[in-house]
Amino acid sequence: MKKILLIFGLLIVASTIAIAVFKSQKQKIEQEARLEPRELHVEFRENGRVYPRNRLAITPQFPGRIEEILVEEGDAIRKGQIIVWMSSRERASLIDAAMAISEKEHQRWQNIYKPAPIVASMDGFIIARNKEPGQIVSSSDTILAMADDLIVFADIDETDLSRIEIGLKLRMYLDAYPAERFEGVVEHIYHESTSVNNVTVYTIRIKPLEKPKVFRAGMSVIITITAESKKDAMSIPSIFVTEKEQAKTVTIKTGTAKKPIFEIREVTTGITDGKFTEIVSGLNASETVVILSQKPKAKSKAEK
Repeated sequence: MKKILLIFGLLIVASTIAIAVFKSQKQKIEQEARLEPRELHVEFRENGRVYPRNRLAITPQFPGRIEEILVEEGDAIRKGQIIVWMSSRERASLIDAAMAISEKEHQRWQNIYKPAPIVASMDGFIIARNKEPGQIVSSSDTILAMADDLIVFADIDETDLSRIEIGLKLRMYLDAYPAERFEGVVEHIYHESTSVNNVTVYTIRIKPLEKPKVFRAGMSVIITITAESKKDAMSIPSIFVTEKEQAKTVTIKTGTAKKPIFEIREVTTGITDGKFTEIVSGLNASETVVILSQKPKAKSKAEK
């Protein structure tokens, strides 16, 4: 009799534990979604920098003294325009000596011995003013620097180079002015590679289609490149897709509202922008995918 009671007691304990385990494994739906058509873009970002297309250093043809600089940074310049007046060392010495004698003598020699002009050799604008009137300079000193145009250069990892082509339109914004967004077009891909931090890269040259007013040489630029895009891609949020051992699966809800059944099914995916993933096969538009979570573990009577 005692043996029968012991077996009966064990059965009760076992059934209590089984109920507790079942309750602990009961799942609830946290999120659910269905396939929807979306326009997806595969994008990657690169860092670039603003540089002059052609930079020209303005240097004197002879050593001497700067008498007058007629331009400021940012000024537009025409080819042949006088931008600096220079005195040779001899003229500077003679003019200073005449000034020491009298203003009349100074004016007389100013009219006799004229300063020499420095003219711009191309159309463009001033990007740097390194000297000021009164300074003595040698023929190797840069008084001004000018550029004909400002463009963007970027180094592209060789693994991404296949996604770049001449004429490709890019979206960009300035690090210093994130709100200043603008577009550009790839106008040249350099054929010789360089190594940056042990990574092989190729430099591309990008022409801005419309330059921001705050555009300055040396500015850092963030470049967004669209590698692939697709309209009306039937997709779901990427958080519903699970990847394990190179297989991608989703959890599908079937059954009824009161008695749902959950099925794990393998799917084939297509383009993804990180936030949403295209489902090529394995899921129908009428089916619902879910994210499940475990309910808090229920305590059995034995644990209370």
